[in-house]
Amino acid sequence: MRIRTRVRAGTPRTGPAAGARTARSRGRLAGALLAGAAALGVAAGPATPVAAHPFGPPSTGGIDATGTRVSLVWRAAEDDWVALGQSVGAFEDPDAGPVDTTLTGEQKLQRSTAVRDYLLRHIGIGQAGQACAGTLLPLEQLLTEGARFRFDCPEPVTEIRLTLTALTDLNPAYRTVVTADAPMDPAQALFTAAASSHDLRLTASGGGPPGAVTAVAAGTGLAAVGVLAFVLLRRRAGVRR
Repeated sequence: MRIRTRVRAGTPRTGPAAGARTARSRGRLAGALLAGAAALGVAAGPATPVAAHPFGPPSTGGIDATGTRVSLVWRAAEDDWVALGQSVGAFEDPDAGPVDTTLTGEQKLQRSTAVRDYLLRHIGIGQAGQACAGTLLPLEQLLTEGARFRFDCPEPVTEIRLTLTALTDLNPAYRTVVTADAPMDPAQALFTAAASSHDLRLTASGGGPPGAVTAVAAGTGLAAVGVLAFVLLRRRAGVRR
């Protein structure tokens, strides 16, 4: 993975020519990142338009609570992971020395202590004024599954305060929408540079990774509908005979 330019966090370049150079640089980096992931068999899916961020669709988050534990997943676009990695030095600077080409960009993000420290520093949960102990799980399949967190709170979870400032330190236009599988009040929360913390009332869902409950329920529902339709057709065929 080659890094053509280095973008410094908090110091956006100005002017149309500079903006075009930055977009092209991020495009090359995101392309290299995805190419490396594809070589390892990671199904990253269609790439989000590079020039769309931070002004394109927001990052997303899913949250789930069981007992005293809160599970959270944060997903960002591929080029936003590149911007984050650049800001903390996860990728080598070709102007400063050799670049390791034996690792993909995704692997460099996964192995970077600075990336892990950044995520734990910018995503946190509190309960009744006390911080819930946060753990960042291994960054496996980072591009497709996102960063997964586990927070252990002092008491059973009903109300928490979620603080999320990831990427907004790079550009205040970044934002993240957080939803939950189980009922949550509010039903979704928008995190921005101006509103980085929200109080959330959660109903325990019974466990499972955030995002899994909805998918399983939908799949089970479709399967049930298919079985019912098959039985009805069989019965009608029997009546005709």
